[in-house]
Amino acid sequence: MSVSCFVRYDIAVSDLKAFLERYREVHVPAVTCWPGLRRMVMHTPIDWKDPFPVNRGKAVLMAQLEFDSEEAMNKAFASPERAAAREDFKRFMTFEGTVTHQAMRGEEVFP
Repeated sequence: MSVSCFVRYDIAVSDLKAFLERYREVHVPAVTCWPGLRRMVMHTPIDWKDPFPVNRGKAVLMAQLEFDSEEAMNKAFASPERAAAREDFKRFMTFEGTVTHQAMRGEEVFP
């Protein structure tokens, strides 16, 4: 079992390609040095088809930060490295919309 914090960017930005490139090249290294961070996954949307009516969502990015335990995650959140990453967030290009953080416990149910 692990815990993850998902950071969801439901935003509109003038140059999405530049936003994602800067995120990958500058912000990811600022995050991946957090103590106890086991894995970081950067999820971006794809064009997909579903024959059923579903709410497709509008996120342009979802970052998944995975830790071994709640304690490890909370320690990382209180670290100077996290504070530095928050300072970098202030330097993101201007965007409209919301950024949501949500921590969740993961339970593998298949396979």
